[in-house]
Amino acid sequence: MSSHKKLNTWFATAICGNDITSSCLYVSALTIGMAGQYAWIALLMVAAVLFLFRKIYGEVVGALPLNGGAYNVLLNTTSKSNASVAACLTILSYMATAVISASEAMHYLHESFNSLPVIKATLILLFIFLCLTIIGISESAVVALVIFIFHLATMALLIISCCYFLLINGTSIFHANFSLPIKGGSLITALFFGFSAAMLGISGFESSANFVEEQKRGVFPKTLRNMWLSVSILNPLIALLAIAVMPVAQVDAHQQSLLSYMGTLTGGSWLSTLISINAVTVLSGAVLTSFVGVNGLIKRMTLDRVLPQFLLKVNMRGSSYRILIAFFLLCVSVLFVTNGELAPLAGVYTISFLLVMAFFALGNLILKIRRARLPRPEYATPFVVVVALLAVGIALYGNIKMKPEFLVVFLQYFVPAMLLIYAMLNRNHIMQFVLVILRNLADSVRKLSVISRKKINSFINKLHQQEFVFFSKGDDIATLNKVMIYVQENEITQKIRIVTILNEHQPAPEQFLKDFEVLDRAYPNIKMEYIMIVDAFGPELINRLSKEWNIPKNFMFISSPGEKFSYRVEELGGVRLIL
Repeated sequence: MSSHKKLNTWFATAICGNDITSSCLYVSALTIGMAGQYAWIALLMVAAVLFLFRKIYGEVVGALPLNGGAYNVLLNTTSKSNASVAACLTILSYMATAVISASEAMHYLHESFNSLPVIKATLILLFIFLCLTIIGISESAVVALVIFIFHLATMALLIISCCYFLLINGTSIFHANFSLPIKGGSLITALFFGFSAAMLGISGFESSANFVEEQKRGVFPKTLRNMWLSVSILNPLIALLAIAVMPVAQVDAHQQSLLSYMGTLTGGSWLSTLISINAVTVLSGAVLTSFVGVNGLIKRMTLDRVLPQFLLKVNMRGSSYRILIAFFLLCVSVLFVTNGELAPLAGVYTISFLLVMAFFALGNLILKIRRARLPRPEYATPFVVVVALLAVGIALYGNIKMKPEFLVVFLQYFVPAMLLIYAMLNRNHIMQFVLVILRNLADSVRKLSVISRKKINSFINKLHQQEFVFFSKGDDIATLNKVMIYVQENEITQKIRIVTILNEHQPAPEQFLKDFEVLDRAYPNIKMEYIMIVDAFGPELINRLSKEWNIPKNFMFISSPGEKFSYRVEELGGVRLIL
């Protein structure tokens, strides 16, 4: 994507903000159902946890400002297989978010138009946002911003209406609610289950990290700040006002449309209608967030050869339309398989989202250990990361304890998806296995075997033809051996170029040349080529070598740069850190 189309703070915030702020439509009622009159405290606890994650995300994405979120940090600190688990969870989370948000939006619309066929309308809404994202992210961001502003304005009207209602009618309902017995028998139990339910209100916070490359420099931390402020104010305040203007029993009775009922109670039918229209638009905006986020993630996975390369095809506007169409078809298939029933998807959505948050915290800890020298604009202390990780673990346990069937449904979606991704990661071994079987069948089906063997051999050869580059700083043999182990375990190739960049008049490292010969003999299946270049290491050299050698920049590796390194990681165009 060209630089002039990168998103500013407002557009980027709107895309991910619609997802996270749409949570106020359901999370207040959900939390009150678990924690009763103390729901607002549980929501404030979630706001505190989200504040910790601002630092965690800021450090990770500041150090590695590339699309992919949790996948990106694990790819650059561990292995492709570990990163692919996080990617699979993120895709499942986006899939569930898109289908649930689109369906909920059409259910709200169905309340005003009873003849509306919900499943068909959901399908049409998903298709509309497919078209918007294919047209281009900048154009769809304008739609997201309009939705976002309308949503915040509507919520402000609701809050003002509730405050006016309290001014006229007093706080007797509020005091009556606080005299009720505590749900669960104790405050700790109420806050535990309330906190677990309230954590679903921050879904969407991870989205900004998945399209960070489409944002202007410095925008990403501002999106985190804006999302945190929005949910920290909206969700606890709406929960507190709900308890103040109606009995808790009425809240439980109107869980599906609590805010619309609050609008009717405090402002009249006009406010209720406005809130319903707003619900349709902002939930639609959450669908857009899913398309934009998954597009950035899958594009990154495809560049890393985790997914088939044909997905990278772009249209005249630079959109990866095949990725978007594939995601749309996946959402449609899920919609028809579940027949519009959202309960099964809720389990996928809940566990996937919380595990993605946990993986991000784990990735931050690994980044501190394995990429300690990598410059980063902000730093989350290990204590902060551990506390945030523990909070996510508590929420995950609480949700599974409340609804154990969620875990079963989640595994039904996660296991097949993970098997497919692992098949892609190990396709070289699978093809070799198929080749052995075909050789054994050669006598009985000789002609078919010969044709198949040729095609599979051709495919395997094509996979192995991809060359890789490691930019060495004259490392010792132990470091180079770690590089070769990483390449063998994570990539499919038969050739790697070890490149040392020398200053003018700088002599070649003699010991390094001796070490290289030893290492070359140690890995007979990989052709190693040592190249010395007199130049300055930086983006220009990387771009030139990538074009000359026809090697994509994400197949070029470096070890973690230190504080004195002249460039930011994102300026290197996707070069990966493997040491």
